[in-house]
Amino acid sequence: MSPGIEIIGFGHAAPSKRVTSAEIEARLGLQPGWIAKRTGIEARRYASDDEALSDIAIEAAEKALGQAQIARGDVSLLLLATSTPDHLLPPTAPLIAQRLGLSNAGAIDMAGACAGFVYALTLGAGFSAANQAPVAVIAGNILSRRINDDDRNTSSLFGDAAGAVIIAPSSRPTSGIIGSDLTSDGSAYRMIQIPGGGSRKPFKSLAHVKDTLMVLDDGKAVFSRAVAMMTASAERAMARAGIGISDVDHFIPHQANTRMMRAVADKLGIGVEKMRSTISEYGNSSAATIPFTLSASQINHPIARGEIVLMTAAGAGLTGGAVVLRW
Repeated sequence: MSPGIEIIGFGHAAPSKRVTSAEIEARLGLQPGWIAKRTGIEARRYASDDEALSDIAIEAAEKALGQAQIARGDVSLLLLATSTPDHLLPPTAPLIAQRLGLSNAGAIDMAGACAGFVYALTLGAGFSAANQAPVAVIAGNILSRRINDDDRNTSSLFGDAAGAVIIAPSSRPTSGIIGSDLTSDGSAYRMIQIPGGGSRKPFKSLAHVKDTLMVLDDGKAVFSRAVAMMTASAERAMARAGIGISDVDHFIPHQANTRMMRAVADKLGIGVEKMRSTISEYGNSSAATIPFTLSASQINHPIARGEIVLMTAAGAGLTGGAVVLRW
């Protein structure tokens, strides 16, 4: 746990190209309204040909740093949660740190799939507390480059976005992460995957470019396993925080699809009026969805000091986790 830490800045970014579910339905020969009915997604954003992950990550981080109003040389660490770095080697985080002017920051990529932000936030808060220095946490993905355009399972869900927060030591000892849980289940390792491009199936052995695209074969199994993981992890995080569900003021689940988000809320017993969501307009951008939603929803519904925020996520691996944050 990391009390005495607070979020002092946040930001979000998405490419300008808006792709509607109606466009995808027409391309795949699906009945009009099929995607929104099953996922709650009306649109998502796709990066242009000249945009890479670092571009939207930097845009989100610039907003967060501007709001934080700290000297950039004071930032001690940058953690980038992504499954779609600019290159497989080198990591993208050092490039982002350099372009942001974080001259004294360590920088590393973290591949935690949809739970990447929860992992990065938890570990970054611990580093910030131990070193009494600000940390930048960014999550972003360009998943449009990993979608099989002929596959309705992935085409209907995923889009591109980034979100960022700046965490720093606080004079309020009760603020920050008051409970967290990180979890995994390798028995579901192959449920969501990009088969080719790693050391198990290197690029030189691939017969077709489709081997480098995302595969999600059994949506029902993914749904049930992810809901169970997100729910259990959230319950453990709340227990460690010493709170009950009635104490939660704001609920930000991973924006996988509306049905999954509501299923987790129902199992936790939390009212949907407390749930923050950007799924309808921006779709599923994996690790980016929680910080993106946190930042975007702050515009019209700012979180008040002392309020409790519950975040929970699960994704490929399976990796999962939850954080209870006192604002």
